[in-house]
Formats: sequence, C-alpha cells, structure tokens
Amino acid sequence: MSTQLIEKLKSYKVIPVIQINNVEQAVPLAKTLVENGLPVAEVTFRTEAAAESIRLMREAYPELCIGAGTVLNAKQVDQAMAAGSEFIVSPGLNPNTVRYCQEKNIPIVPGVNNPSQVEQGLELGLTFLKFFPAEASGGVSMLKSLLAPYVDVSFMPTGGIGKANVNDYLGLDRVLCCGGTWMVSPAMIEAGEWDEIGRLVREAVELVS
Repeated sequence: MSTQLIEKLKSYKVIPVIQINNVEQAVPLAKTLVENGLPVAEVTFRTEAAAESIRLMREAYPELCIGAGTVLNAKQVDQAMAAGSEFIVSPGLNPNTVRYCQEKNIPIVPGVNNPSQVEQGLELGLTFLKFFPAEASGGVSMLKSLLAPYVDVSFMPTGGIGKANVNDYLGLDRVLCCGGTWMVSPAMIEAGEWDEIGRLVREAVELVS
C-alpha cells in the first residue's frame, strides 16, 4: 500500500463503513461526509448497490477517498476498481484475493484477528491489516498482544467500535485509523437522515482530533 494512501487514512482517523441499499442514497451521503469534514468512505459490497454507489460518489465528489469493503473475490475487486475504488478491504485474509489485488496494483487491507493470520499477511508482503471483528476478537487487549511481536505491522481495527472506545484503539501505537458505522448506520442512510448523519460525522471528527 502506498505511503500516500496510508498517510491519508491515518489523517482521517475514522473511516465510515457504509452499507448502501439504494443507489439514490449514494450522492447525498457523499455530500454529507465531505461537507462535515470526513471525506472518506468504505462502501461495503454487502448489497447490489455497492459498485454503482461508488461510481456515483466518485463522479460527484472526486476528492472523496473511497474504498470498497467486504470484498470477497476477484470479481468484486474488478467491480470495485471499475467503479473508482482507491483501495480494497476484506473481512478475512484470502491469499487469492490478496494476490489478485497485487497483480492489479490496487491496495488491499485484509482482516485478521490472530497471530497466524498476521504472519500470513506478512508472507504476502502486507504490513497494514484490518483487525476484525475488533471487539468480538478481544478488543484493545488482544490488539496490544498482536502489536507486540509484529513490530512492522500497523492496524485498522473495525467491528464494534463506537464513540465510547474509538480513542482507546487510536491511542495504541501503530493503530492508524478505525473503521466505524456509528455515524452512518444503515437505518439512518435508508431514512435519508442527512442532517443527523452530518451531526454525528462532525462529532466523530471532533472526538478523534
């Protein structure tokens, strides 16, 4: 992964992890993120609307840093790249998907939650990994245990992170940023609650600054 992209993600500290069910929600959501000081999004491939949503967000807001999340295979990598994703995030570490991204020259941040998976990542040349599902896997104490022996690895914890614990993770050395859904819940997106999402985004930015 390029130093430039890593520095960009590190500067945001919080990466909104977004599920879009309807492509019509994509541009208003992008607008809300950009205007409230958090121009970054991980759009998850959990719905049919993901690729088209990324494309529309990229067109409307070229300055938005957009990644594709929950990417499970090469076909989804192709869809994400065609739509304009800058990086790929996966819930687990699938060596085939990692190698495919490396062949295509697109950064991937795969999910790991134990030492064997971290070493598999290192074997594939990866030093920036997602710690997922963070809270369910032992939270901050487990992450500290992983950071200790692997001094070259940095993490993006995701899963169960919210206002109450985000700074506990960000306070750890080599935790560059955290993924979170609390400011962009699927229910709020579905309901088009852009003002409330905007308020929560501003609050999140302030919380981690």
